[in-house]
Amino acid sequence: MEPSNSTRTPLKILMASGVPKRREGGVAAIVYNLGREMEALGHQVQYIFLDDLIEPGSVSPRFSELVFSYRLSHYITEHAQEFSIVNLHAPAGLLYGIRRRWSRAAGYPPYVMTLHGLEERRVHVMSREVKKGRAWNFSPRNRLWHRVYHYPRFRWSIRTADGAHTYSRDVWSMLQLKYNMDSGRVAYIPNGVEPRFFIPREYRESDKLRLLYAGTWLDQRGIFYIRDALRNLAACIPGLSMTFAGCGVPSEEIQRFFGNELANQIIVRPVVGSGQMQELYAEHDVFLFPSLMEGLPSVLLEAMATGMPVITTETCGMPDVVENGYNGILIPPANAASIEEAVLRLAKSPELRRELGQAARETIRRYTWERAARQLEDLYQRVIAAEALRG
Repeated sequence: MEPSNSTRTPLKILMASGVPKRREGGVAAIVYNLGREMEALGHQVQYIFLDDLIEPGSVSPRFSELVFSYRLSHYITEHAQEFSIVNLHAPAGLLYGIRRRWSRAAGYPPYVMTLHGLEERRVHVMSREVKKGRAWNFSPRNRLWHRVYHYPRFRWSIRTADGAHTYSRDVWSMLQLKYNMDSGRVAYIPNGVEPRFFIPREYRESDKLRLLYAGTWLDQRGIFYIRDALRNLAACIPGLSMTFAGCGVPSEEIQRFFGNELANQIIVRPVVGSGQMQELYAEHDVFLFPSLMEGLPSVLLEAMATGMPVITTETCGMPDVVENGYNGILIPPANAASIEEAVLRLAKSPELRRELGQAARETIRRYTWERAARQLEDLYQRVIAAEALRG
């Protein structure tokens, strides 16, 4: 039973992440949505993002996260009495966590880490992809830099945290099994979806199937396997089109990747405003997101809320939400043939698209930001209670 607002102890919460503070999407949008619901529950929330502590262009991008972590640690310790708890997205909590461990008597507020995914998974996946020539940034030099710089920052963000919030069950399990975090200090809390995404949808019978990918243009998102699949699908589905939206790179780069062979099938929309996303989903028939590694992508939840049938990979946070054959299609990662087979199944059957899309919409109705905030609030209270017991 949820406590009422009259019995809930108000908290002073700091939410911080080393990303730009624009609200359009990504991590910042998640932070703002959770913060809004926390305020509705009676708590006070302060936000700190990358551009609050680092002037744009003043620090090398290679070290901006580390500088942000240092300045964030200094800010929290200088304003320690203003917060009941701090919620820092990894690896931003690295230096504050270490400082808090060294200065327990100083009374610094407890630290809850939000972890989107495991660096161990990145190494596991991309070390296999580099052998296939399908990894852009995983050369021996990159791997060394990852080992001595990136991985330690995440590892110590985890090891110094008083509690942890994750978006997928595999990360939730690994924090307990590998990092020895007690189950009471770790919470699996999937993101919510805004009501505006629950829109009507027609499942039309047409020879023109419109596929959609939305998200950053990264090698780890399975783009090589999309290309392989499209080369065969273009001949099987004459009216096929594939839109890449919000990728953050010039259109020419994506068109060049697919080449002249697929030029007529590829549509690129480099930037899509947050307020236009529901229209983007409505304009397409199938959401294709064959990522090799993720947390739990918001675009997947949003697409499902609009009633889109989704094709995604059976890894990370995707199987937590998608049940194969019921509310979407799960495929093995790094498998172009499986992408091809799934797209053909949906192309041939508007009825299957309707069944999967409607089940997807009903599934996502449970994924509200209010529900996520209440679960996060419960984690905060458990961490604060444990800290009080430690004295």
